[in-house]
Amino acid sequence: MKPRVNLRLDAQLLAILEDVASEHQTTKTAVLEDALRHYFSEERDYALEDRVLKRMDNFEKRMGRLEWKTNLSIEIMSHYMHYWLTRTDPIPESHRDAAAALGFRRFNYFMDQVSMKMKTRRTLSHESLRWQGAKPD
Repeated sequence: MKPRVNLRLDAQLLAILEDVASEHQTTKTAVLEDALRHYFSEERDYALEDRVLKRMDNFEKRMGRLEWKTNLSIEIMSHYMHYWLTRTDPIPESHRDAAAALGFRRFNYFMDQVSMKMKTRRTLSHESLRWQGAKPD
């Protein structure tokens, strides 16, 4: 004779258990015993867990690269802003229109260069790795 065990199950879980037992024309005890045998089995299939862990590892690597590229962008911007703010002289009033036109042309050229780099996938983060011979974490 088998020992008796009392369990408390969630209502949804109990409904699923009853459906599976009636669908397979067996008892709830048999379904639970099979499930527990599978759970405690040494030959349990870990494929799902392995796939999830692999995807999590890949996600962590991508997040590390994203963090590295974000930090690189912030550093570049901060160095540029520091240089620009400390080295640029004020423009005399008589030259401001010409300076604005020149700035507009330079900005358009800059955006064209950024667009071209992004299309070819040779981004600044890849170039900086090549310059330093480093890899992101």
